[in-house]
Amino acid sequence: MIKTLKFLLSKQLKRSKDIQQVDGFTLIELLVGMILAFLILTPLLGFMVNILDTDRKEQAKANSEQEIQAALDYIARDLQQAIYIYDATGISCLTGTADTTTCPNASTNQLPSPTATDRVPVLVFWKRELVSKATTGTLDDTFVYSLVAYYLIKDTSTTWSKAARIARWQIRDGIPDPASTQTCGKYLTGQCPSPGFALFKLDGIGAITQKMNAWTKATASYTADTTVLVDFIDQTKNDDIPPAPSVTCPANSTTPTVVTWSKIPQDVVSFNTLNTGKMTSFSACIDIVNTTAQVFLRGNALARLQNDNLNYKDSSKTYFPNASIRVQGRGYLFTK
Repeated sequence: MIKTLKFLLSKQLKRSKDIQQVDGFTLIELLVGMILAFLILTPLLGFMVNILDTDRKEQAKANSEQEIQAALDYIARDLQQAIYIYDATGISCLTGTADTTTCPNASTNQLPSPTATDRVPVLVFWKRELVSKATTGTLDDTFVYSLVAYYLIKDTSTTWSKAARIARWQIRDGIPDPASTQTCGKYLTGQCPSPGFALFKLDGIGAITQKMNAWTKATASYTADTTVLVDFIDQTKNDDIPPAPSVTCPANSTTPTVVTWSKIPQDVVSFNTLNTGKMTSFSACIDIVNTTAQVFLRGNALARLQNDNLNYKDSSKTYFPNASIRVQGRGYLFTK
């Protein structure tokens, strides 16, 4: 009996000893495990951070591409209603920077913000636009003439990015009141001309270019504000090192029709005194005869990711998406 108990106790003690030997980890085992985990997790963590950073950069590029294309489409739809598009000489006339022998009103700025040095007009044109259900009684549709200007703006405003932006400005004619109620002169209530608006004059001798270049605003001051169309436009100037790529207009031709392209704003010498006049990110080539404009835009996705070193470089050109479009105005002048 005693021998049996000794045998059973020895077996139990041996079993307990075996269990205690495999229970838990030693300090050395824990240190080795931590080192192995560090060696494995650190590269994985770096890989994940790299993926997230790459995704952020690609998202910035995609957003810039989409916004550039959307802005270009908007400008194209606007230009399709154009009846006359100003070339570089015409814009010089409107801004009061041309020679008096070229423009009769060369000393006076006809566009808004005449003293601003942080913006330059790139696209300026007249268009004939539809106003739906404007007239009284029958609520018929009608058309009015509008003057539209697109500006390239670069300032220190904290509301917008540190890159440049494009803003749109417009004034339009009023809708005459056939009942002559004299609510605001001869116009319908709520359909008066924009303050400062004056219609162009086509009477008299001379080419349409001369008459449009001679346009002058009304005596009233402008109240229409510019509306930002798109932000994060490349602010790199053409005298920066390295310079941003410039835009080349199509070649002029004389057959079958006369085509003379004018580049804006680089061909306007007076604009080159402004930083915005030295930028190539928003440019236009204008053919007055055929009422055609070729518009070029270049964005700046770097401005979405960082606050400095935003200028264009060949090594980072993928962050500067660009797009262009050629549009011919389909509007027409209506004379009674």
